Amino acid sequence: MQHVANLSELRAKEVHAAAIEVAELSHVYLGRDGKVPALEDISLTVGAGRFVVIVGPSGCGKTSLLMMMAGLRRPTSGTILCAGRPIDVPDPDRVGVVFQEASLFPWLTALENIEFPLSIRHAPRLERRRRAEAMLNLVGLAGFGARYPHELSGGMKQRVSIARGLVQDPPVLLMDEPFAALDEQTRMTMGHELLRIWSQTNKTVVFVTHSLTEAVYLADEVLVMSPRPGRIIDRAEVTLPRPRTYEMMATDVFGRLRERIWQKIRKVT
Repeated sequence: MQHVANLSELRAKEVHAAAIEVAELSHVYLGRDGKVPALEDISLTVGAGRFVVIVGPSGCGKTSLLMMMAGLRRPTSGTILCAGRPIDVPDPDRVGVVFQEASLFPWLTALENIEFPLSIRHAPRLERRRRAEAMLNLVGLAGFGARYPHELSGGMKQRVSIARGLVQDPPVLLMDEPFAALDEQTRMTMGHELLRIWSQTNKTVVFVTHSLTEAVYLADEVLVMSPRPGRIIDRAEVTLPRPRTYEMMATDVFGRLRERIWQKIRKVT
């Protein structure tokens, strides 16, 4: 009996360790010419604390899948669980989202933009200021809290956006091509900074990108999607040690992983 109890406890821990579980998910859009299949039979599990990157050709449904994980869209069929419970509507206590555009309010300072999610939930003023300042420091913008968005660079705006996604302390952070609009040098720097933040917060991250180099550099696992209707056609485990360094990009292991992912996408496009 004790042995059975131990097995039950182990299984319970395994279920709890799954931050996101997607099962048999499909989605069909209603377009002008009728039904358009966007996603088909997607099943995946993202373990707690993992950094998972989704790549695939344009229009394959990467963003749609991410928005469904956030509760911002509902699938036609299938289920999505976050921390063991369905997520049918946005729930910032469980999931934070960082979009491709920083989308900051121009009339608010950086600190006020970070505070905003807390203010609409009527958090006490001193508490939300304390948490916003902590997030500002975490993303490396100490001293810039009083700046307005027009006074910040593109990379700094995205740091503010990441801080805003983290300020409610959700266990899961979803990121939809957050560095796509940045130049290559800034993009690489931001990726490195994101890994630093991730290592300090122990969040589960699901990250969408078109950059295969970025995908391999950031991820524990890369999920490759097919053209529409989007399906998971490959799962590439990234075994590079952490912390990651720029020098790893020149290694054979890095190159082989990137080439594997590219060949998978190339064969289906």
